[in-house]
Amino acid sequence: MPLHIQTPLLTSQPLSLAAGASVLLKLDALQPAGSFKIRGIGYACEEYARRGKRRFISSSGGNAGIAVAYAARRLGLPAIVIVPQTTTQRAKDLIALEGAEVIVHGATWQEANGKALSLVGETDAFIHPFDDPLLWTGHATVIDEIVAAGEEPDAVVLSVGGGGLLCGVHEGLRRNGLAHVPIIAVETEGAASLAQSVKAGRRIELDAIRSVATSLGAKQVSEQAFALAMTADIRPVTVTDHAAVTACKRFLDDHRVLVEPACGASLAPVYDHAAVLNGFSKVLVIVCGGVGVTAFQLDQFLAAA
Repeated sequence: MPLHIQTPLLTSQPLSLAAGASVLLKLDALQPAGSFKIRGIGYACEEYARRGKRRFISSSGGNAGIAVAYAARRLGLPAIVIVPQTTTQRAKDLIALEGAEVIVHGATWQEANGKALSLVGETDAFIHPFDDPLLWTGHATVIDEIVAAGEEPDAVVLSVGGGGLLCGVHEGLRRNGLAHVPIIAVETEGAASLAQSVKAGRRIELDAIRSVATSLGAKQVSEQAFALAMTADIRPVTVTDHAAVTACKRFLDDHRVLVEPACGASLAPVYDHAAVLNGFSKVLVIVCGGVGVTAFQLDQFLAAA
């Protein structure tokens, strides 16, 4: 059995009314590790364990680190997660709760990642938060489940950080004969490495992340995500932090599910009836989840905006 679960797929009346189209929600916020990350990370961890790896090492101050820790516990193997100094105590506690060793190193994810790579030995597997084909294959199962349920959306809306979910959803669409379906790739304005790369025609690196949606805080998207954005029907969209957090609040009221601003980013254009959705009749939103925020923090974000 895979380490992820098959999550609910439902039609949202509130979002459908807001968007003027039928809106399907794939509720990966309900995964046991709190986000879609366990699909790809679970698949990768299982594969590396089959190859004889005896320990997992990763670098993440958020959902990927929690997913690695969860997968390691389920597989009965140790894990070390290197987190940057900016990681919240809540995230560190959640990683430790799953039994992983947490090491704080560096001011940024890049520095934490360098430390993680330096620790990898012969029997260790390095689990990248977003840039590994094994992850994309695991993330693609989200589309397998939707097709198995008899649904074929004419657009998919998702959030983009490093691009792992984007690559996985594209793979899932392609292997289910739906490669023609456009992907609306949403980022917050302060973490828009994909949108800015597409605009520049080259893969750029942001000088800093200026967004409360810290789970989208990859200063550079993966090469594969950028390549897809330049060759497939990928439509980058940016939203403000205020719009992302407001969407989280509305979603909590409408569906009683708390998600991070990183997930709220993909909900925002649907709630706001963005022009990018015009002409579509059945829109799928990947509710990617995230465990790095509380309802109180959402209120704080809005008050500060």
